[in-house]
Amino acid sequence: MVQKDGEKAAGSDVATTTPRDVSIGTAVVPSGAFENPGLLPHRPRATDLDPKTEKTAERRVGGLFLFSVVASLFAVVAYVIFPIVPGDMDSVRLNNLFLGVGISLALLAIGLGSIYWAKNLMKGGEWTEPRHPTRGREETRAAAVEVFKLGNEESGFGRRTLIRNSLIGALVVSPLPAVVMFRDLAPAADPVALLRTTLWDKNVRLTRDPSGTPIKASDVTIGSVFHVIPENLEDAEHKLEEKAKAAVLLMRLKPEDLHISPERSDWNYQGIVAYSKICTHVGCPVALAEQHTHHLLCPCHQSQFDISHEAKVIFGPAKRALPQLPITVDSQGYLVARSDFHEPVGPSFWERS
Repeated sequence: MVQKDGEKAAGSDVATTTPRDVSIGTAVVPSGAFENPGLLPHRPRATDLDPKTEKTAERRVGGLFLFSVVASLFAVVAYVIFPIVPGDMDSVRLNNLFLGVGISLALLAIGLGSIYWAKNLMKGGEWTEPRHPTRGREETRAAAVEVFKLGNEESGFGRRTLIRNSLIGALVVSPLPAVVMFRDLAPAADPVALLRTTLWDKNVRLTRDPSGTPIKASDVTIGSVFHVIPENLEDAEHKLEEKAKAAVLLMRLKPEDLHISPERSDWNYQGIVAYSKICTHVGCPVALAEQHTHHLLCPCHQSQFDISHEAKVIFGPAKRALPQLPITVDSQGYLVARSDFHEPVGPSFWERS
């Protein structure tokens, strides 16, 4: 007899729902629960009938998991053997290629192995899952524990040691490439100390970015803005990193428009001032200047800085002013730095750390 929707099985406290218009088959259903509601008969697989085929399938699954281990280790080795060289795009392409191939193959092998395991080795057949209240009786809860035990037996996870151990090994090794990459992001030296010093130093000339042409004070007119890099940038070992720290905006205001503190009275030259280009919020480039208001704008999160008042914050999430680069001129009239910045450049959390 086939139950109607919503009816309870005899001797059971749960209601079940059965499919409609399905021909009666010989599928296996939980004993003592209810009669077959119309599930199609189970078709045995080759692994169900032949122990040799079953063992072969088990070896294939284990082989895929072991291949995942090898691929993960390959990604780690490739990341070390093919490092990224600053300024060399070929090294970037090779690093990304081999690293991506290794990680992709490792994850793909785990996925294929799991699917092959489920389709060929885990117990097949159709089962009906009865609905039950949120909390069942103690007998029901005990039966749930038995279900987990049964699931372990049917999947073979407990007794198929090759599959179990190779899967555990693949899952343990697969995060290694990410661990190596993230660890490599950590600077070898103290990040606060690194951001306290740049290439700027006494008598280092201010040059145009990117041409490297030295700038004379007479070249800077009122209202103009220059993107500036230090003259000694070409001699730096890590040019991109040093440029990111030392990038400067150079502007000229009328001397009477500058409101500066006494200790900074000699940090400008006839109204020419230089400030770090790196926003003190999260490090975006402050590259927009308003000539009439003397404001600098960060396009990322709209922080605004007032050039006429030592680049102090007047709007937005930034918490401190842009660091100022003390400047003067040399004997030939070229603008030069008096010293390095007097505070760390970049996001303010470095200063608080």
